[in-house]
Amino acid sequence: MHAVTLTGFGDVDVLRWTDVADPVAGAGEVVVEVVASAVNRADLLQRQGFYPPPPGASDILGLECSGRIAEIGAGVESWSVGDEVCALLAGGGYAERVAVPAGQLMPIPGGVDLADAGGLPEVACTVWSNLVQAARLTAGESVLVHGGASGIGTMALQVAKALGAAPVLCTASAAKADRCRELGADAVIDYRSDDFVAVARELTGGRGIDVVLDILGAAYLARNVEVLAADGRLVVIGLQGGATAELDLNAMLRKRATLSAAGLRARPLEQKARICHAVAAELWPLVADGRVRPVIAARFPMSRAAEAHTLVADSGHIGKVLLTPG
Repeated sequence: MHAVTLTGFGDVDVLRWTDVADPVAGAGEVVVEVVASAVNRADLLQRQGFYPPPPGASDILGLECSGRIAEIGAGVESWSVGDEVCALLAGGGYAERVAVPAGQLMPIPGGVDLADAGGLPEVACTVWSNLVQAARLTAGESVLVHGGASGIGTMALQVAKALGAAPVLCTASAAKADRCRELGADAVIDYRSDDFVAVARELTGGRGIDVVLDILGAAYLARNVEVLAADGRLVVIGLQGGATAELDLNAMLRKRATLSAAGLRARPLEQKARICHAVAAELWPLVADGRVRPVIAARFPMSRAAEAHTLVADSGHIGKVLLTPG
């Protein structure tokens, strides 16, 4: 089969569309014939040598895909050859075929094109496991989503709105504000010119935010704690703004605040299977009835993965960038 491989670590010129060995379905696995994968910022970090795959995972880039089951491994009973699926991966998505633990397969949600579904698993599982399972978001609570126009952000805004959160706020550039409002944001805070703490407090009558979903990490830590309401929950899922910062525990104690930080890729298989099951059972109905939809910014053949990486690195897009074999 063909796959995108790395000739080394570095800029986009290390990406190559080339022949590699076909994957084989081990016990408890299936092989998926890939229709689409998607570019995540983790892929850019791995290409640069900063984010190695977990032990035992494919060293081919790609944390999600959609396609059709081509091979069934021993012990897999709930899926059949030919089933259309999407899958959460620890690696291997930038390829014509990929081996996947059966627990990380999900059906294609109703009304979604098979290729578009290639951009759903990573954002759906990340948002649901953090915004809903970890932060326990409920109807009527306020939410602040940093990076509202990102793949994660576009999913989080829709999920928060569908679950009845209010108000739903996000940070984004002014150029992307209208699209964020279309996706469910009640207000968009321009991170380049506005103080999100001051704006969020004004919009909540001084109360603060119940749940903050953050992709920046260290750069926003102090202000995220500041903007939290009493009993607020801060969920950190990215480190685009750095990994090290001081945490004001006194402020956390006064607010009875909770901080959680969790990646997805390196979780045990059992945890990822439970998340995928919850997403299929609880989030996919919201997709099927149109309250949540995949947001696709662009599509590239995998042979042009370098262009796709450049687009994502430049942050000019809204939603997900898809890759299709070829």
